[in-house]
Amino acid sequence: MQEQPILSVRDLRTYFFLDEGIVRAVDGVSFEVRAGEVVGLVGESGCGKSVTGKSILRIVEPPGRVVGGEILYRPQKVSIQKAQQANGFVDLAKLDPMGREMRSIRGAEIALIPQEPMASFSPVHTIGFQLVEAIRLHQAVDEEEARLIALERLREVGVPSPEQRFHAYSWELSGGLRQRAIIAMALACNPALLIADEPTTAIDVTTQAQVLNLLRSLQRERRMAIIFITHDLGVIAQVASYVVVMYLGCVVERGPVEDIFHSPQHPYTQALLRSIPSLRTPPRSFLPAIEGSIPHPFNRPPGCPFHPRCRSFMPGTCDRQQPTLQPVQGLQWASCFLLHPAPQGR
Repeated sequence: MQEQPILSVRDLRTYFFLDEGIVRAVDGVSFEVRAGEVVGLVGESGCGKSVTGKSILRIVEPPGRVVGGEILYRPQKVSIQKAQQANGFVDLAKLDPMGREMRSIRGAEIALIPQEPMASFSPVHTIGFQLVEAIRLHQAVDEEEARLIALERLREVGVPSPEQRFHAYSWELSGGLRQRAIIAMALACNPALLIADEPTTAIDVTTQAQVLNLLRSLQRERRMAIIFITHDLGVIAQVASYVVVMYLGCVVERGPVEDIFHSPQHPYTQALLRSIPSLRTPPRSFLPAIEGSIPHPFNRPPGCPFHPRCRSFMPGTCDRQQPTLQPVQGLQWASCFLLHPAPQGR
């Protein structure tokens, strides 16, 4: 029997209401995360990965807001009366983003490694001050206890001389150390779920490998669930056990990482994998690129969102109806009329 998920995202919709029109940044996303599992959200820039993560944490900036769907989370530590509803789950989409209940979950139960650590740390407060503040916000400890916990977190993530770095400012640290410090901040309160938003984008390849190894070891030690957001399929192959492929705010394919990499079903997933260099790629050869570009958010194509760039486009079908996510094989799901015939009479 499969373990019950700690997070179940169902038909999530997050729209931005602008003067020019409505941007459907997340448009019907569904997936689940279990304890100890690493779920990778992948896709090109602008496909809605980061907004999905922010929607779960309820930190979408105005004029964006969650307009539909459910974000069912099973609290691991925080006692919330509403968690008694829906079999022990609380629907985060129904909570006030700035209310007491959501703030008790954010940071303590679900933590975030943001895309850019430099912009996330306060430049006028030391790293230690900010760690202590986060710990005391969610735990009933005094300042000295919080300081000891903060030093232990810095030590855990491999920050050298943590007593010295504790009093440093973010702009005094190198990119790699800053990345480790933001991971320590995210882990300060032992969250059950960690959302890592492009945690290796702004660092060099050597440091990237170190950060990935660090996250893998911490995840195994703590049996922590991770949602790993990235556009790098090579990184996903290293860290994820389950993959969710997004395009233009929609999930086009999802399944175990082995199935996605060895037997991709959706044309978009296939195109993404073709664009990855391998050891067998001849030197100085051009990698196959996906034709065209992601449509402008105010000019979404009718039907399947990927059809203007798809090699297998079927006129009269793909440009008229939007396919739904359906099972393909085993635990693999995909939304494509090549795999499931379009309904007739529509």
